[in-house]
Amino acid sequence: MFKRLHWLDILILFVLVILVAVVWYRIEGALNYRWRWEIIPNYILRWNEDSQSWVANVLLQGVITTVRVSLYASVLALILGTILGMARCASNLAVRMLARTYLEFLRNIPPVVVIFIFYFFLSEQLVVAFNIESWARGIARSEDKAVWEFLFGDMRRFPSLISGVIVLALFESAFVGEIVRAGIQSVSQGQHEAAQSIGMSRLQQMRFIILPQAFKRVVPPMANQFISLIKDSSIISLISVQELTFKTVELVASTRAIFEAWLTTALFYFMICFALSMLFKRLERQPDTR
Repeated sequence: MFKRLHWLDILILFVLVILVAVVWYRIEGALNYRWRWEIIPNYILRWNEDSQSWVANVLLQGVITTVRVSLYASVLALILGTILGMARCASNLAVRMLARTYLEFLRNIPPVVVIFIFYFFLSEQLVVAFNIESWARGIARSEDKAVWEFLFGDMRRFPSLISGVIVLALFESAFVGEIVRAGIQSVSQGQHEAAQSIGMSRLQQMRFIILPQAFKRVVPPMANQFISLIKDSSIISLISVQELTFKTVELVASTRAIFEAWLTTALFYFMICFALSMLFKRLERQPDTR
């Protein structure tokens, strides 16, 4: 491995080591910061005297919520993005323009602004309109709630969770829609003409011919977008969704362990995203056996 290292690689590593050393010196020297790494494990897992078992504490609870929100938002974003991608390629001009307006609006406005717009004008209204808060509280008070808590966590916080999922999915669907559009347009015109020649409708062409080929081609950018969605999920901490970033802010406020908490949080995000990156890379290398 070392034989493959170029002198420039060694120089970059040396600079990074120096940078880390300088930052470490500034923290311990100039800031007079006292490291307390020993308290962090207890905020990941804690011993429950009642159940006599280890249970998730603040940071791990945040990780679990982040995974839940990212998973549900990615499914919803994929559905909405596929519809938007198809609309962008529709023959009807009005449909194309509506889809393009939605995509351009979201892709050219800062994410924080988009999050607040969707939260106050759409997501919160949906929660009230469907009476989700009362329904969630009813389940939280019932005895048969194990499945619900496994899927969504504490049902008393379900309204904020579902608001975060909706907001994140609406934001990410704009990027997924552009990926799907590019995939659809990458399929050659000959495929469309061949489908038309055997009497397929436009919907049948999309379902059986175009979309299967398009999705196969957009797997790499879609995988990257899913990883970006996990990192973007930290934004919904601004609307009080209790995911990893929100829990870290709470931990820092109560313990003042600023660097330990945020470095641990960064490590959790890295572990999740890196594991998914390796998984997607392996899936991309799978040979097509069809």
